[in-house]
Amino acid sequence: MGRARDLAFDQIRAALAGQGGDVAEAMVYAVEGGKGLRAFLVLEGARLHGLSPEAAAPAAAIEALHGYSLVHDDLPCMDDDDLRRGKPTVHRRWSEATAVLAGDALQGLAFELLTRATCPPEARLHLIATLAAASGVRGMVGGQLLDIAAETAADPLTLPQIEALQALKTGALITWSAAAGARMAGADPAPLCRYGDCLGLAFQIADDILDVEGDAATLGKATGKDAGRGKATFVSLLGLEPARARARALVDEACTALAPYGDAARNLRDAARFVISRKT
Repeated sequence: MGRARDLAFDQIRAALAGQGGDVAEAMVYAVEGGKGLRAFLVLEGARLHGLSPEAAAPAAAIEALHGYSLVHDDLPCMDDDDLRRGKPTVHRRWSEATAVLAGDALQGLAFELLTRATCPPEARLHLIATLAAASGVRGMVGGQLLDIAAETAADPLTLPQIEALQALKTGALITWSAAAGARMAGADPAPLCRYGDCLGLAFQIADDILDVEGDAATLGKATGKDAGRGKATFVSLLGLEPARARARALVDEACTALAPYGDAARNLRDAARFVISRKT
């Protein structure tokens, strides 16, 4: 994933070259240090369709969009986190106003980068439209809204409700990333969408497990916050071992969805296994 991450981050830095001031500096700061999973999914999905070099702009776009979501998620009015990836969060390093503006600017940059995708205009428009849907009230933002509401709800969420919430909050951008290459090529995105759907839920279950038993120093962020807020999670509803089993089953489903691509999808299968074995 390192190469995909570096390629995406280089594109973001290049897009911001010559832009001075705290906001531009905070934008770069916000995206640095991540795993680059979403960029990796974009590049691998593109490679399966013979489009690897053309996928650099969409890979950078999704990392910019993801960076925006983290900056805003860390704000005092949301999760109120002090650390992200082992560094002070943007609002702690600068100010809340700078964090809001840096997040807003990263979101705008994501769509600017998508306009540079070297694919047919129809495919480019489809990428833009689907990312807008995946990141808005029908996707990530909608999932975040449900998550906030759940914190003060009279009754904890059920397992199907948590799955629906996380399919929006976490899964929508992962699924978009997985399917971007097929959309650029004008191919059927259904197998990669299915892969992304399963991967997104597995990723969130792994996050819930890490929140319980992960090491804050290794993770680079606080742990135990879900339990402290009384939030229902995959772990609180299923228990640790059943949650692990559910994540493994989802990874198996994700790998099965890649059957049409045969051995060419080996890297995506490895990525699915990595998602549930990671320590950060």
